Amino acid sequence: MSNKKKYNLAKIKKLTKFDDVLNEKLKDPEYRKGHLAALKRLELAHEIMVAREKAKMTQAEFAKELKTSQSFVARAENGNQNLTLDVLMRMADVLSMKQKKPIKFQIVGSV
Repeated sequence: MSNKKKYNLAKIKKLTKFDDVLNEKLKDPEYRKGHLAALKRLELAHEIMVAREKAKMTQAEFAKELKTSQSFVARAENGNQNLTLDVLMRMADVLSMKQKKPIKFQIVGSV
């Protein structure tokens, strides 16, 4: 894999709006793939946070139920924690019991 950027750096330096810069960088398929993966990670993190808040649990309470640390939960909710399938299933189980309804986290693949 090459470190050479496939977007026009000189052109980007002339752009003033964030959206314009992002659109130029998204022309690079490798950058686009990483960007979409980051968006998916953040969407999942947001789903976890919203479900925890609906269950009226603090991060510390949620962590205790998961037998992990509050900082782990914080990183998960910020999209800065790699989550295994086992952890996601435990999170869904804890939140389902607290809300008395099934919790489903959605992960959608790329096209």
